[in-house]
Amino acid sequence: MAEPEIRELRYFRAVAEDLNITRASERLGIAQPPLSRAMRALESRLGVALFDRSDPRRIRLTEAGETLLKESALVLDSLDAAVRRTRRAGSQTATLVVTAKPGAATDLLNFVAREFRDDPGAAEIRFEVSGFGDQVDRVMDGRADLAIIGSPHLDNALAQEVLTVESRMAALPVGHELADREVLSVADLRGQVFSHRPGQTVAGSNYWTGQPDGQPTGTPIGPAVQDSSQMLEVIALGQAIALLPVSFTQRNVRPDVVYRPVTDAEPYTTVIAWKPGNPSPWVARYVETAKRWSGQSG
Repeated sequence: MAEPEIRELRYFRAVAEDLNITRASERLGIAQPPLSRAMRALESRLGVALFDRSDPRRIRLTEAGETLLKESALVLDSLDAAVRRTRRAGSQTATLVVTAKPGAATDLLNFVAREFRDDPGAAEIRFEVSGFGDQVDRVMDGRADLAIIGSPHLDNALAQEVLTVESRMAALPVGHELADREVLSVADLRGQVFSHRPGQTVAGSNYWTGQPDGQPTGTPIGPAVQDSSQMLEVIALGQAIALLPVSFTQRNVRPDVVYRPVTDAEPYTTVIAWKPGNPSPWVARYVETAKRWSGQSG
């Protein structure tokens, strides 16, 4: 039995995600009849039905189709990542793509960029700002070679080196009932309203509210915020509180927000991470330079 071709898997993925031949054909830029024939040919090649076509108004994935969608995603994503890394490796100018969320490790990025800039033979560093929690995906799919990642988004699928470990502080509005205390504990924060980010996982919620991993937060759901600036405004208005890394509080001193140490909160860890097996020699050099920075800044 002949194996499916990459082109067929890409076609299948589009149809499986849209569950609509018309939309999938528009997305792929091909006519509907050839796409329908390709799906029939793929089913014949595999010897299983991938789609349930019993409802004339829509198609559904069969169990086999669900399996192929999941398994083929691994193949296609790995192939796309390999292509991105290969193109960067083969370009005339060696390039290293580093990603981090806004404001993360600015001193580190500047330090490493300066070291590379002073070496005329070094790779060109391209820094890309990525969304909250998006760094792991960018490294895994080849859009970035390295990422600066902070708790709670550390991922064991990536190779990583710890750069900094820091304590956390409660961010409170001026006049808050806890603002007069010099030191706080996690227990003091129970029942308080915390800001949150849309789509935040249970584990993420537990971390940012200081609760033990896997335990219910026990805290009311507060306002949703899109970024750090919005979060600080929500806190200043007395609508919520937050539990933040010390470095963040040092960079964001405000007259309408009070910061108090929370002695038993899980610390905030920052790592530099990369995909195991990345062949670029510049990855190892960047990591060593980052570790040297962390030793100087610690």
